[in-house]
Amino acid sequence: MMMATADNWQEANQRYLMARVAGVRKALKQHIARVQNQLPEEDDSRAVESALDDATRQLPYAAALDSLCAAFFLSSFERDILLLCAGMELDSGLAPLCAAAQGNSHSPFPTFSLALAALPEAHWSALTPGGPLRRWRLLEVGVGDTLTTSPLRIDERVLHYLTGVSSLEARLQGFVESLPAPGDLPPSQRRQAQWVTDFWSRTQEVSGWPIIHLGGGEKSGKRAIAAFACAALGLQAYVLNGEDIPLAVLEREALARLWEREAALTRSALLIEYDDQVNSHSLVSFMENLQGMLMVASREPLRLRKRLVVNLEVTRPNKGEQQSLWQEVLGPLASRLDGELERVVAQFNLSAQKICAAGAHLRSSLSGEEGEALGPLLWEACRSQARARLEDLAQRIDPAATWDDLILPEPQMQTLRDIATHVRQRAKVYETWGFAAKGARGLGISALFAGASGTGKTMAAEVLAGALRLDLYRIDLSQVVNKYIGETEKNLRRVFDAAETGGAILLFDEADALFGKRSEVKDSHDRYANIEVSYLLQRMETYRGLSILTTNMKTALDTAFLRRLRFIVQFPFPDAAHRAEIWRRIFPSGTPVEGLDLHKLARLNSTGGTIRNIALNAAFLAAEANEPVRMLHILRAARGEYAKLEKVPTEAEIRGWL
Repeated sequence: MMMATADNWQEANQRYLMARVAGVRKALKQHIARVQNQLPEEDDSRAVESALDDATRQLPYAAALDSLCAAFFLSSFERDILLLCAGMELDSGLAPLCAAAQGNSHSPFPTFSLALAALPEAHWSALTPGGPLRRWRLLEVGVGDTLTTSPLRIDERVLHYLTGVSSLEARLQGFVESLPAPGDLPPSQRRQAQWVTDFWSRTQEVSGWPIIHLGGGEKSGKRAIAAFACAALGLQAYVLNGEDIPLAVLEREALARLWEREAALTRSALLIEYDDQVNSHSLVSFMENLQGMLMVASREPLRLRKRLVVNLEVTRPNKGEQQSLWQEVLGPLASRLDGELERVVAQFNLSAQKICAAGAHLRSSLSGEEGEALGPLLWEACRSQARARLEDLAQRIDPAATWDDLILPEPQMQTLRDIATHVRQRAKVYETWGFAAKGARGLGISALFAGASGTGKTMAAEVLAGALRLDLYRIDLSQVVNKYIGETEKNLRRVFDAAETGGAILLFDEADALFGKRSEVKDSHDRYANIEVSYLLQRMETYRGLSILTTNMKTALDTAFLRRLRFIVQFPFPDAAHRAEIWRRIFPSGTPVEGLDLHKLARLNSTGGTIRNIALNAAFLAAEANEPVRMLHILRAARGEYAKLEKVPTEAEIRGWL
């Protein structure tokens, strides 16, 4: 028995196609003979049938033509019209036959009129827009005086398919991309992929396949599950970005028909990905009317009126699976991490794809030196992979301040150290010691930093981020707060969800602008404002990282809100001793100074932030004069800084400076 290979199928398929074209050629010749009242040429039916039988026997599996006819339910007449048009591209002898059959040398092309007259088992329904030839755009109808006399041409993608050359429809390129099947999945995601496979295997398409919605925030996991399930069913998976769906009805309809045809030709399923911000009529209409096997990936549950939706929540691999993945990815390197791997798994909730990427990052960072510490390199590789994408809602701050830069009373310093301890030991207390089993509420680590502007609130957040080796994001509340109902909540969800992977530190600066005292409910807007506050509290209590709120007016915050915060740190206005210490540490070691009197400088009644601005401006004045920083430069800088605040230094503050 002949082995079934791509090469011998290609050859046999080509012979089979040309044998079928020969049958259409024979029908044309017979029609010409009838029209011209001539005796038919020598009957070559036996030769045509013999060639067709030989080609059929040589096919290791179904010919492309037969697969296409089965996929689109073509009648024998519709099949022969398609063959007539394909023959025009493959057999140079068909054009003159078409002209002769129509009695017009200017019509060397197929038409519906010719097909109805010359081909057997003709039926008018083959010409209708709802018939498979035109609905699926297997043929293109050219410009003519009438439908029946307009020239017909086979679609290029269909022609390539019939000849055995399978490539993605050119008009779909740029819209969809192929999803390669993953080698394997973590057990939890493999079970979800198997669920998809089983669901589609036992589902009968009646009024349209149910849509499988893949929910949750694990984008790469959704892709992997979709591709894995499709591969198990012998399907090719493709992905389409929902933002690329056309707004115009005709363009959207054309895209849908092209995809449905491609799916039928190649046995493919489609995954539509979209952000929850995208909620347009065009997207919903496209999903509701698209036929075939369809999956949709978005965070929130999908609700449609015209299609049945089955929701499946996709989660990242659990901690045990992540540990196993790390062991597999790192191989022998895992034994050199000295317990750091456990800390990484506890801190970073990475997908399988990001674990592989972090492992590759680690290997590329190795210097090859014996005894090289791998732990810090692995941690930084994970930070890079987990980095949140919040450019439009938050600013990532690279921490520069350390504990030595922070000048605060000892009680406040101790509270900040306690915050760092809670973040570091979170996994041990919650997971190993079992506190998480009591419930997720209250497990988030939240803090309020209250104090006047410039007292060190943002610096303290930087110090914590640097000490914990975590990313720090300052949330831009002007971008988060939205006047439209529901939008603020969506923006907050985006912030927390994006930061969840790496447990980044979230800094809501001047939080009283959003989280002030909850108002008495007088209308629907007041009611929804209270819902937003409740949503924030809920997310802070379940967020696996540290969230910090800063305010200049602690009294503006609702006491019910304050009770649900784990830490509250009051940043006091610095006294003279603290101001002297700030001045002592404010200038970098490379800055030349001369004659600075810390006791006199401490009389300047300013916060640490103001002192920093004065020191920086004084440094520029000294640099311009090519001199070391002296009291004169600081006095000029202080007067300038006070002028911004519409103040002047008092005599008591600057007495004896010069």
